[in-house]
Amino acid sequence: MPEALLSALGAPRDVAAIDIGSNSVRLVLYRLEGRAIWTVFNEKVLAGLGRDLAATGQLSVEGAAQALTALKRFAAVIDGVRPALVFVAATAAVREASDGTAFCEKVAAETGLQIRVLSGEEEARYAALGVLAGIPDAEGVAGDLGGSSLELVRITGGEVGRGVTLPLGPFAMADETGFDADRRRDAIAKQLKTATDYQADTLYAVGGAWRTLAQVHMELTAYPLRIVHQYAMGAEELLATARLIARASRASLEKWPGVSKKRADTLPHAALVLEGLIESLELKRVVVSAWGVREGLLYEALEPEVAAADPLLAGSSSLGARQGISPALPGALKGWIAPLLAAMPVTFDKRRDDVLADAACRLADLGARLHPDHRVELAFDQVLRAPVPGQTHAERAWLAAAVNARYGGPSGTPEPDTVARLLTEDQRQGARALGLAIRLACDISGRAPQLLANAHAAVKDGALVLTASDGYADVLLGEQTRRRGKALAEAMGLKLDIRNGG
Repeated sequence: MPEALLSALGAPRDVAAIDIGSNSVRLVLYRLEGRAIWTVFNEKVLAGLGRDLAATGQLSVEGAAQALTALKRFAAVIDGVRPALVFVAATAAVREASDGTAFCEKVAAETGLQIRVLSGEEEARYAALGVLAGIPDAEGVAGDLGGSSLELVRITGGEVGRGVTLPLGPFAMADETGFDADRRRDAIAKQLKTATDYQADTLYAVGGAWRTLAQVHMELTAYPLRIVHQYAMGAEELLATARLIARASRASLEKWPGVSKKRADTLPHAALVLEGLIESLELKRVVVSAWGVREGLLYEALEPEVAAADPLLAGSSSLGARQGISPALPGALKGWIAPLLAAMPVTFDKRRDDVLADAACRLADLGARLHPDHRVELAFDQVLRAPVPGQTHAERAWLAAAVNARYGGPSGTPEPDTVARLLTEDQRQGARALGLAIRLACDISGRAPQLLANAHAAVKDGALVLTASDGYADVLLGEQTRRRGKALAEAMGLKLDIRNGG
């Protein structure tokens, strides 16, 4: 295992990861703030290293040249950034090509980069670890489709199980007579007969081709939140999209939003593999994971106490602290609203509601450095679209609606259609009530934790009861407190009862 990156209280670190795949060569630079992982630079080249592998057993000559040029650039970027740790990993194409070792030696000689060639088992494991890093409650099967292979790995109870590598990448199944959807479908089905042990309700789809397919699905369904990570699709509706793509010509695919010319070559094959998996594994839904092998390598290098942290809470803390000015405020807010949260109806489930409320408290100071004329819209958008993993799209909308209420936004939110698509009416009302509770706490105390400790809120006999410690009633229970309290009481279906006595 690589040397651990940082302790739970360590300073932020930069990490670089280069992934040399059968189709693409990519450099990603990450900034780590504890368990919060931010992508700060991302560049790829669709070199097609494995394009000729099925026919020649060797790497594509043109692809190898393109990959080497890209790796020289990546080495220069890394030399300039000087990250704390660098991962350079190659997968199926380099692993299986007869000239793979020679390619690695040439890269080392000309760039100084030392390539770790992952075995099929390692590739599968790191893909699954990447899924868990970004979706800690993932339960099912991770499937990583690359240019030459498909890795399937079972994920159960937060643990990575056994995996299998199948030669189901588009380059591994290239046909000299051209792409024939029916013939390719039959060949894929034959390979998948060996994978029936991986039947599950949910497939966590990893890989650029499947991310592109998800973007196509978003376009076809007019989905309002264009974030692929944790984008969930029902198996039946996804089958229709996959079959549409499999029948489409290359020329027509190139005209679809988000589909590049090079991706158009492999997208029909990716659609057929997904179609085969849905049928052979009896899947009920597919969830896209934007995190895979690179993030799995990084995740393994984290110290255990850091890796165990919730990525949503870590990301919310990092984002909120960057914009906010009161480090002690989130913890004080979480304690203060606890009696109110206990009186609110369950929104998702009790455990998840508590996590989301914690995240909302960590985001409560997000607007402190934003322009007051645009604070509501900016804070809402940041929360809805922040690159923070560990949350479903519905949970993103819930948190954004809560932050909207925390800053006095209207019940409609800045994007009513998006929120209505992602949340039920009860969930929208729950988010608003939680946000109004945080707004009350922030405004009653001026965001000062020591002052907030002398104000108290409870729900008793159908009323929201606000009190203050002895000697604090005059400074805490004024007209603004009454306005904020009234708004919260109405959202919770309660009366407001302000008591001057402690």
